[in-house]
Amino acid sequence: MRVIVNCQSKTIAWDGHEYPCRIGRGGFINRMQGQEGDEKTPLGDYFFRFGFYRADRLARPPSDLPFWPMEPNDGWCDDSAHAAYNRFVRLPFEGSHERLWREDGAYDIVLVMNHNDSPPTPGAGSAVFIHIAQPDDRQTLGCVALTPDVMIKLLKKIGPRTEISIR
Repeated sequence: MRVIVNCQSKTIAWDGHEYPCRIGRGGFINRMQGQEGDEKTPLGDYFFRFGFYRADRLARPPSDLPFWPMEPNDGWCDDSAHAAYNRFVRLPFEGSHERLWREDGAYDIVLVMNHNDSPPTPGAGSAVFIHIAQPDDRQTLGCVALTPDVMIKLLKKIGPRTEISIR
């Protein structure tokens, strides 16, 4: 199965069904031209690696994708000068990072793709996830965001190495 994100129409589709999604508030960019902090969704072909979820708020997501319960000290390194760039880290962490444990619900479910990770190129973008959309309909900082109902539908269809094409 292939999941397709159309950045122009801000939709996500699979199995003949299409749903609205949110993308980076800076728009989108070829993944080879993306830079850390540009707020653009990187175009390209990826696959899902694994996910995180807030076990204090949700049961394990209904998916064949590997999932780990999130903890309050979980983070993701966005410091392009650090050896852990674009990797999961435990907090406290000395480099710049994003906290995964958020109160706003956006990261209650996080799907990790293979964007810039084998190995990471410093400055080419980090923490590009598929996650829950904010209720106020705002765009993301480069991720793809889905409403909770669309996320649940997607989770039931994906597994390790399911392809996702961001166009």
